[in-house]
Amino acid sequence: MKLPPLKALPVFEAVARLNSFSLAAEELAVSQSAVSHQIKQLETYLGEKLFWRSGRTLALTDEGRQYLDGVGSALLQIERVSEQLLGHEESRLRLSVFSSFAVRWLVPRLPDLQREYPQLDLSLEMSSENPVLSDRVADCFITIKPSSAAFSYELLYTERLFPVCSQDYWQRIRRELGRDSEVEGRDEPELSSEEVSRFPLLSTHSIFDKAAGDWEAWYRAVDQKIPGTARIQHFSHMLLALEAARFHQGIALTNDYMLSTRQDSGDFVRLPCHSVMTGDKFYFAWKTSRRRERGLQVLRRWLVDEAIRGGLRGE
Repeated sequence: MKLPPLKALPVFEAVARLNSFSLAAEELAVSQSAVSHQIKQLETYLGEKLFWRSGRTLALTDEGRQYLDGVGSALLQIERVSEQLLGHEESRLRLSVFSSFAVRWLVPRLPDLQREYPQLDLSLEMSSENPVLSDRVADCFITIKPSSAAFSYELLYTERLFPVCSQDYWQRIRRELGRDSEVEGRDEPELSSEEVSRFPLLSTHSIFDKAAGDWEAWYRAVDQKIPGTARIQHFSHMLLALEAARFHQGIALTNDYMLSTRQDSGDFVRLPCHSVMTGDKFYFAWKTSRRRERGLQVLRRWLVDEAIRGGLRGE
């Protein structure tokens, strides 16, 4: 078995992660010259330059990024296997998750996870866009793009959008549409798309990456276009549009997990209208080579059970 200088591998990982020779030296409790020596020794062995250095700027080369993907994963696996043999039950995991999914669905459930699995030390990495699936980013992910063949995926939710507004704004809608004399309940007559367009439409840009793309899809589902008279207020993310709806500013399109088990979910009314599928599916993703790690499997099973219990996913 021909191996590279093994002492240099943790040094390389630290420099790449911290993007600094001096910070890596401080973390490893060695001198900066010792760090430089180990990196030079590794580059000599590989016959490849791993870092570009220009003044105070440091960056991985393409070869360095490729090497880090493999070395970082291998070092993590060595650490975890060693902890298992040492009898350390605690599992430390970094989960990269979309901000809206984290704030509205996951974080309110974390106390239950901690009570049920106190040995699981979970830290959240916020992601506003679809994350790059790599051990350098996190140990596991909530993603809508199952694009990497090196990862395994478990479906949590197939997204649909439906209109909501605040309780107070719903009463205003009923008054303006002449429904305030009707008894509110399950048999509430469905609102037509034309009636909805009489009120401000709160739009989320990030869902379809275009202005009013969510409302365009909602109207397209009934073979219509957004009326030219519609008033549209634009927001970058669903969290912002939902907050605007909560403060009586109009009608927002949201999804199931945004209104799941939050204390303020009762502030909203789901309008009696049609829903529309976005085409996005939310998956829990983990590296297939790490499938036997107990912490990953504990988290996977818990997420699936919660998704089923909360109605996001069927049995």
